[in-house]
Amino acid sequence: MSLRQILIHPDPRLKAVADPVAEVDDTIRRLADDMLETMYDAPGIGLAAPQVGVGKRLLVMDCVKGEDEAPRPLVLINPQITWVSDEMNTYEEGCLSIPDQYAEVERPAVVDVTWTALDGTPQSERFDGLWATCVQHEIDHLDGKLFIDYLKPLRRQMITRKMQKLKRERART
Repeated sequence: MSLRQILIHPDPRLKAVADPVAEVDDTIRRLADDMLETMYDAPGIGLAAPQVGVGKRLLVMDCVKGEDEAPRPLVLINPQITWVSDEMNTYEEGCLSIPDQYAEVERPAVVDVTWTALDGTPQSERFDGLWATCVQHEIDHLDGKLFIDYLKPLRRQMITRKMQKLKRERART
């Protein structure tokens, strides 16, 4: 396992729609391991393959926050939302590709998701609370959408300018 570099917005790779994973092979398993290590190191609760420069429909997440709770790392390959609740939930979201920027985003409170697991088996689960927010946020990444795309244009532009400045500062060091 190794840490991968997380792309920072604006980067055209973050706006591209990811391609389906055709086959779960060792390359995909290694990518998933690297992404989990990168996510935990960041630290974050979710990471999509496009965020590490890989245009594949794969995401990892673990929304367990309690120190006394066992981690629950999930790897979702080719995830699809199959049902959303009418009830909405607002959560202050952040993103590893948009560091230190947060905004309230409204999303369905409960979602059903199907995906392929690392062993190639089909999976499905109903997510709610933070898990529902996280899985929708990460699936958005697979569709080339960022959480700031839900914001008003002025706020989105302000955050984008901050990220451009951050990238310039990082390039100098």
